[in-house]
Amino acid sequence: MLYYKEYFLNEKADWVVFVHGAGGSSAIWFKQLKDFKAHFNLLLIDLRGHGKSVETSPEKQQGNYSFESIANDIIEVLDHLKLPKAHFVGVSLGTLIIRQLGDMISDRIQSMILVGAITHFNFKSRFWVGLGRIFKNVLPYMWLYRLFAFVIMPAARHTESRNVFVAEAQKLCQREFLRWYKLTGQMTGLFKKFDVHLPIPTLYVMGDQDYLFLAPIQTMIQNVKNAALLVVNECGHVVNIEQAKIFNEEVIKYLKNTGGDSNGLLIAKM
Repeated sequence: MLYYKEYFLNEKADWVVFVHGAGGSSAIWFKQLKDFKAHFNLLLIDLRGHGKSVETSPEKQQGNYSFESIANDIIEVLDHLKLPKAHFVGVSLGTLIIRQLGDMISDRIQSMILVGAITHFNFKSRFWVGLGRIFKNVLPYMWLYRLFAFVIMPAARHTESRNVFVAEAQKLCQREFLRWYKLTGQMTGLFKKFDVHLPIPTLYVMGDQDYLFLAPIQTMIQNVKNAALLVVNECGHVVNIEQAKIFNEEVIKYLKNTGGDSNGLLIAKM
């Protein structure tokens, strides 16, 4: 079973499940713990091949990965803990895993918070992903990872986010990186799921400097019910690290209202 860590507040408090992205671990939520555990019960999970799951579930690091199999890993933890309905917070590739969970266990998801959400590839994204496919078996994976981290988070103010993700990615191995990279071939099919909107309150949290992934969401959100978009100024792909104070305040407020009347809401925060 995947490695997980719980922070229990009380039986009446809602549960919040945190899902990191590729190359990260549950450690990327370090700026959320203090504020969130004052209001909610928390569950942090290390995905297969990441963080401490390398030690607790080596049997899962075999064969080809799929978004469904990775989602099933999370469901296994939820079932083991007999976790009730919960809010799910994910970042980057973790947002795709949560969307997959939305198809599989929608009745157990109270709301979805999608940070740095990846819903479509633009030309630039497709170029870099294609380049990675060409060189992934030739170059050391950390060369590619550092390159992708810089492409996604290029500005000086994104340095902390880049450093956190690179530090976590160094705990992977070449083989594990390749398994996760192959998931990019499944993304096109998963992107189509975002065109079918689930009846689950959803908050997209994006930085105004998320050059690859913000624009498609700004277009999509105009025709979506049960969804809102929070755009944080002077911020890149990983809002929960770069603008943690704003992120914590706004997301906690949203979770306490379980979405409220926020359909199509577009907010800009300094």
